[in-house]
Amino acid sequence: MSQFDNVSVITKPNVYFDGLCVSYTVLFADASRKTVGVIFPATLTFNTGAPEVMEIVGGRCRVLLPGESAWRDIVAGESFNVPGQSSFQIEAPERVDYICHFV
Repeated sequence: MSQFDNVSVITKPNVYFDGLCVSYTVLFADASRKTVGVIFPATLTFNTGAPEVMEIVGGRCRVLLPGESAWRDIVAGESFNVPGQSSFQIEAPERVDYICHFV
């Protein structure tokens, strides 16, 4: 996705890991929401509440998903699913731009 039309954006950023991950919440007319953000070079562990799909729109990363023992390489144009009430690790050797779709 390169653009969202007819949305509202919460202008207060979501800042995690001392600024290594920053995102903004996008609200849609159907009451759904997404976050659009950036992860700076780091290895981070995220905890999830709801299930989500992480769409990588820029850069590349590796992820270690719940229940898996091998890291996956993910590049721009790819996505991965994360179950709710879980955690995953992401290693970003460069800046990663993403959209988080809550499902």
